[in-house]
Formats: sequence, structure tokens, C-alpha cells
Amino acid sequence: MHKCKEKECWEIIHIPDKSPFPPHQQPTVKVYAAVIDPKLTNTLVRKLNQILPLENLRHVKRVRKQCLDGGSTRLSVILCLAGENDSQSDITPQEVVELIDSYQLETFITKVCRYAPVSKEEWEEQCKIWPTSYHPPTYNISGITGFSEEESHSVCTFMKLALELAKCKGQMVNAAVIVDPSTNQVIARACDQVHSCSCSINHEVTTSTSFAYRTQNHDNMLLNSSATEPKLLYHGGSCLNPWQWSNQSSCGSSCSWHPLRHAAVVAIEHSAARDRRLFPCSGLAADDLDETDHLRADLTCPSSKKQKTKSMQVKDDDELNSHSNGCHPELARPYLCTGYDIYLVWEPCAMCAMALVHQRVKRIFYGFPNPTAGALGSVHRLQGEKSLNHHYAVFKVMLPEEIHLDEGKSLVLRSL
Repeated sequence: MHKCKEKECWEIIHIPDKSPFPPHQQPTVKVYAAVIDPKLTNTLVRKLNQILPLENLRHVKRVRKQCLDGGSTRLSVILCLAGENDSQSDITPQEVVELIDSYQLETFITKVCRYAPVSKEEWEEQCKIWPTSYHPPTYNISGITGFSEEESHSVCTFMKLALELAKCKGQMVNAAVIVDPSTNQVIARACDQVHSCSCSINHEVTTSTSFAYRTQNHDNMLLNSSATEPKLLYHGGSCLNPWQWSNQSSCGSSCSWHPLRHAAVVAIEHSAARDRRLFPCSGLAADDLDETDHLRADLTCPSSKKQKTKSMQVKDDDELNSHSNGCHPELARPYLCTGYDIYLVWEPCAMCAMALVHQRVKRIFYGFPNPTAGALGSVHRLQGEKSLNHHYAVFKVMLPEEIHLDEGKSLVLRSL
């Protein structure tokens, strides 16, 4: 947790991959164990790991050493999971039964912690029940271990921008701001576009080719915007209720509903449009790849190699076309949103969270939790899903008391 040194006293809290438990209230599971002779430890552990490896309890050490009164020690080994009714006759594998009989083991039922510890405090409490292993995070993502004062100020500023975008005349909407943290440049910003009315002028969303980071006046951040962009009317935060569109009816021929146009998705679309405008040569080179080439690459190259090969091909094409088309080969086209941050007023739903996985976003900051459909801490924690091929860091920005939701569920900002 880190506090932004401003008068509002904002707090930036890292949301871990798993739901934390109070150190003294760790979920447990029953196991069948036995007291063993120290001389037999290596033999029994090797045989048990072959017969019945504890795949779901890899964090639990198979052997426990206890110091008894008088200076003697006692070793115990986990045999297998225990039944709920403490009866082992029906669930103990025959090979384990043979080991028990062969070595005349003294068995008993005990508990071990179900989940691996996520902090040193959890690990210390778990070891009081049965020894476990603790491996601190090895990845290095800026902010997880703390933010500098300058970084904290940037986080607060961009979150303020998202909050300003979310204000919509008594209505609650979600807003997204994509930022390149290496340059503090706003890449794209957007609000929910699930419900749109071209005739309304309550809120304007613009697609830009370039944004600049300004702390004094957010309205000056948009340097290039489209004058023909339609005016949109928003109803509710889409991520809070992803299915709300199915219960709505259009208010006329000028209004429409689109279930997928949540703030994060629209911001991603704007970011892609920005790349196409700023890197037209590389965009054409990438878009003109023959479908057969795509299939051939899919069949022959692993994903990381495909990405690298495609990037090299785009770069080579840029260099070949730079003299005739006026492109700048030194400006490499970004690969999706790799390395970018995104600021959201509301915690994203599963659809938006997965879209950000595919975009290779580095960090996600959100202001308010989503108790009904939140995918990054409230209901699910997709950032900890091991099967995904990309993982980002997630942070909740604890807003000061001056920023809150009133009874009408509209966003209220004071002293900003």
C-alpha cells in the first residue's frame, strides 16, 4: 500500500493474484499422515511421490519435523488426503495401504493449509499447522513494492482524468484512460458506449491521434480530435451489469444498443485507431499479410516467435517504404498495448479484463470495486489465472472522502 503525498491523501493498493486470508484463518484440508523412523524418510518419501504426488498441495512439505520434550525429534509424513468423515478405508490407495502394513506405520489424521502463502505472515501462521514453502514473487513490475512520489502523483492525476470523463449529468458511467508510463502520454480515453443516441449532446467522446500529459487542464490534453465524432448518451456503468443491455429497449430510431462497447474495449479500439494513423506504412504492411502466411506462421512458429517475426517483418517493410511514403523507420509501431497502463473508474468485468490480457497491458488501476461482476478482485481474480499467457499487475486506488458515489449513483467529485 502506498499513499500519494497530496492533500487528498490517495492510497494505491496492490490487488494480489489470490484472495488474501487472515493469517490465523487459513483454509485447511484434512490429510492422512504417519509417524516414521528417520532412517526411512528418503525411502518413504520417494515411494509416496511416485504412488501419490500431492499435485494440489505442492506448497505443503511432505515431511514434518517436531521437537519433543527432552530434545528428541519426531518425523511425520503425509500419506494422502483424508476423507471428510475421517474414514480412510474407502479412499486410501492400495499402494499406500501396503506401505503402511509393510513398515508398520503409526497413522493419524491432521490438517494442512489448502493454499500457498502469499506473504511471510501467512507462511509463519501456516507452519504452525504443518510446514509449507513460501516463494516471494519473482516478477518485477514497477509499483508492486511501492511507488515513488513522482509515480504516485502521475497515478493520481490520470485517475482524476478518468473520474472527470465518468461524469455524465446525473448518470453513472465507466471511463478508461490508456497511458504510456514511459512518457506519461495519454494514448486513448473513452467512456461506455453500450447505449448511444446520435441526437444527444450530454457527453462527448473523441478519438484522438495524439494526447499529451497535462496536469493543469485536462481539457487541453486532446491535441487532435475528430469534429465529426458523434455525440453519445450513456446509461449506467456497463461493467457493473454486463447484461443490462438485454433488458433495455431502444428509445427511437436514432438510438442503438451494443453489448460489447464497454469503456475499456472502446479505449482499446481508439488506441488501435491511433496506431493506424501514426504508423500508416507499418499498418499497411501488417494488414496486407497474406492469409496463407498467417496460417503458415501459426503452424510453424510458437507465439513468442510469431510476434518477434511479425515485428521484424513490419520493421523491414517500414525501412523499404520509408523513402517513397514518408514514413519514419526509427518510430517502431507499438505491439498492441504492450507496457501500457489503463485507468478505470470501475473494476472491469471478465470481458474487459480478458481484452486487457490480450492487449498485453502492464498495469490496471481502478477506483471503485465491482461487487456484481468484478474480474480483478471482487468476484474473480483473472490476474492470477495460471493458464493465461499474459499477466498484469492490478491496483485499487483508494479515493479520498471528497470523491464518492451519492445516493443517486452518480459520480461526485469535489475539490479536484
